[in-house]
Amino acid sequence: MPVTLKDKVVLITGASSGFGAHAAQFFAKEGAAVVLAARRINRLQDLAGKIQEQGGEALAVPVDVSQPAEIENLIQTVLDNYERVDILFNNAGFGSLDFLENLTSHRDVEMQVAINLVGTIQVTREVLPFMMRRRQGHIINMSSVAGYIGAPSYTVYAATKYGMRGFTEALRREVAPFGIKVSGIYPGPAATEFGQHTGSPGFKKNFKVPSWARMTSEQVAQKVVHVAKHPRRAVIMPWWFHPVIWANYLTPAVVDWVIRKNFTDKYHHPDLPPVAESEKDTEPSSGKDTPTVPPSS
Repeated sequence: MPVTLKDKVVLITGASSGFGAHAAQFFAKEGAAVVLAARRINRLQDLAGKIQEQGGEALAVPVDVSQPAEIENLIQTVLDNYERVDILFNNAGFGSLDFLENLTSHRDVEMQVAINLVGTIQVTREVLPFMMRRRQGHIINMSSVAGYIGAPSYTVYAATKYGMRGFTEALRREVAPFGIKVSGIYPGPAATEFGQHTGSPGFKKNFKVPSWARMTSEQVAQKVVHVAKHPRRAVIMPWWFHPVIWANYLTPAVVDWVIRKNFTDKYHHPDLPPVAESEKDTEPSSGKDTPTVPPSS
């Protein structure tokens, strides 16, 4: 029997665009009260206004999930307004894609880990005690098929998503005695703002995901709401990624060959001239490399 979402309190991180924004609208249509959390407060307020105009209930709260104090303020604000969190949708994240030696330490490495993985863990850690006291709740973590398949140029992003998958699995088994459900969502390519903020490596112009292989943001968001109504351990989408993941697990050498033949040898070939030691980038200063992070997966 499906879980009714009417009057549920749903906290969504990364709610200002993409999966988070569309999921917020779908949850609100089901009668849930949605708490919208992200860095871009203007977008959150616009989205909250749109939901309210359509008869829904929404509250916008600015938060940077890499900052523990802001996470604590977010959870306290939710509790002050609603006294509980029924569903937590951990959606905040971003990707900075390039070959590892081209990534900067702060923006591309540390911030991806801080937001994609540590931020999710910390938000969950703050919400969890209140769910445990009530012996109910549902935590939905937005990961990626990059949590199953590590691809070239996805080194750090895949590391965060593999970590997300491990966190989701361990947490699910840890909190089951308290009546709390934990689900992981693992989408493939989707049409969102994500691709606009992943950087501009040279291969990006020549290597495009075909349109037939890309889902819409709405399709992924609808699946999130479906999982809230019909809890499952994991959802991998689209369906054809299942055999790809199994191939990666059962015949990794074949997958290595296919990826190298069709991507790595073309864009990261070892015959390229090496960079001289004097020409290598030095560590960027904290003032130079302040990130602008889209709150979407």
